[in-house]
Amino acid sequence: MKVMVGGTFDPLHAGHRKLLARSFELAGPDGEVTIGLTTDEFAGAKVHPVHNFEKRLENITSFIREHGYTAAWKVEPLVDRYGSALDADFDILVVSEETFPVAVEINERRRERGKRKVDLHEISCVLAEDGRRISSTRICRGEIDRHGRLIR
Repeated sequence: MKVMVGGTFDPLHAGHRKLLARSFELAGPDGEVTIGLTTDEFAGAKVHPVHNFEKRLENITSFIREHGYTAAWKVEPLVDRYGSALDADFDILVVSEETFPVAVEINERRRERGKRKVDLHEISCVLAEDGRRISSTRICRGEIDRHGRLIR
């Protein structure tokens, strides 16, 4: 299977890890995963500070190597919310609850362009100890760590 996933992935937290892990699971050992990683310019719109593209790429690469995934993979710079998903040949788009509406829009735009719909696979958010979702913003505010543990 050919799978696409995208994001800023900074800081790389339990929710991001779940998203990436599921992408590789769906691709299978002989599949292919394309990771759209926001450019520094696009990520600059975030409300919290973001590491540069190279550092975020390094963190994703380390995660993939740590888990020993055998699917082929590549990272593409993501300059907008669609990336190459509007025209690329792939089977599954993996998204979070937060970005599911963008995935629906991608399929609508693909249809308008004469491309086939892709399957949308939505990952539920990972909850922190306090029952609220883990987010980069909460981590940067010092409320929780990357695993969702409360910082006391």
